[in-house]
Amino acid sequence: MSSRDMATAQVQDRILSAAEDLYYRKGFAVVGMDELRTAAGVSLRRLYSLFPSKDGIILAVLARKHAEWERGVAGQVAAAGSDRRQRLLAVYDFLQDWFSTEDFRGCAFINAFGELGGTNPEVARAVREHKQSFQAQMLTLARELGATELLGAQLAILAEGAQSTAAITPDSAAAATARAAAEILIDAALRKQPATC
Repeated sequence: MSSRDMATAQVQDRILSAAEDLYYRKGFAVVGMDELRTAAGVSLRRLYSLFPSKDGIILAVLARKHAEWERGVAGQVAAAGSDRRQRLLAVYDFLQDWFSTEDFRGCAFINAFGELGGTNPEVARAVREHKQSFQAQMLTLARELGATELLGAQLAILAEGAQSTAAITPDSAAAATARAAAEILIDAALRKQPATC
């Protein structure tokens, strides 16, 4: 990568970091390009040369948030080691850590969908793809445990509900409550498995 390309990438990163912060704190719809330009410390011309539309910035922010989520969940699951039950429950430990941060304001994807999902098909698609990806992760973890895909779907819904509850209350205990419910569901699913010879 040339020094010019590196400089461009750094400016793009600065813009996206500023956008992520502003959108998360204030909302996607209310933050204009001028406010974003000021926060990022770039000219309006430079901003538009890198991101010709606000939609492009929103989608890029959501792509970054998706990658951050995937890394965070995968890291927490990996830290749980080889115990398959604990690997499933690690998702709720990840949520607990996230909900306990000072700047937690709910799921950026749920926020984006609530504001823009009805009028912006690209944002709606990005949100759906993110949520489908998380559900697929949970289905994989459930299958690794030897449970059905139904358990994975149930545990994903618990995690989604915890995110919404923690954002509204705000109370990080939603993660612990969801984890306790997940343990009950996991144990019940494992009891239903047919005995093997």
